[in-house]
Amino acid sequence: MTSLINYDKKSDHTAVIRLERPQAANALSLALLEELNATLQQISMDKTIRCLIITGAGDKNFCAGADLKERMTMTNQQVYKTVQYIGETINNIDRLPIPTIAMMNGSAYGGGLEIALACDIRMAAAHANMGLTETSLGIIPGAGGTQRLSRQVGLAKAKELIFTAQAITAAKAKQISLVEYCYPLEQLADKTEALAAMIGRNAPIALKQAKQAITQGYDVDIHSALKVEQHCYQQTIETEDRLEGLAAFKEKRPPHFIGK
Repeated sequence: MTSLINYDKKSDHTAVIRLERPQAANALSLALLEELNATLQQISMDKTIRCLIITGAGDKNFCAGADLKERMTMTNQQVYKTVQYIGETINNIDRLPIPTIAMMNGSAYGGGLEIALACDIRMAAAHANMGLTETSLGIIPGAGGTQRLSRQVGLAKAKELIFTAQAITAAKAKQISLVEYCYPLEQLADKTEALAAMIGRNAPIALKQAKQAITQGYDVDIHSALKVEQHCYQQTIETEDRLEGLAAFKEKRPPHFIGK
């Protein structure tokens, strides 16, 4: 049976997940979701990985979202359970303790854009279009899109995009801070891998604690957020990596972090 997820672990502490359904616009079938969740579980337990890239196969689509052909064969109850499953899968991406990058090699709609929104950083090919187009299908974004989009681009812009079901270009997405970077397709992989490598050179415990501090502190008041930061900082004090960072600075050499 052909795998629907390609998983590659690189030597620079970077891992790459590629959705492998190019003939179906990398849509989220149940079988693909099962493989994706298993891979995410594997990554969450691997302490050598410091950054994850998620991308799609081919040069046309990052991910078209839910598999609507599969959806048409389902009962209402099955549809509800499938939407929940997609949401749980995307939440599993969001909950990964390591930094994540969506390398959007092509267009992203519905659940595909929701996957990208669950990542920490989004990098898009210049030809890519994207949108939460669910209201044009009689539904709404159901895997975090109504919540994550507004946090990313602001409440009014998120309402406009969801109410109109409008797809926008990668250039427009960068303009409204939906994506952080926009590159020609032939440059996208190199630029994304370079950013992942830059992240991966840093101390893994510090990366995880920084992500936790930012994420947990974002939606609370500043005083509570500062307590979160203090707690996360404290987790780095006793690490060997902190001492290695100080030694490397003193000796004017690159640090060698081991995650302890």
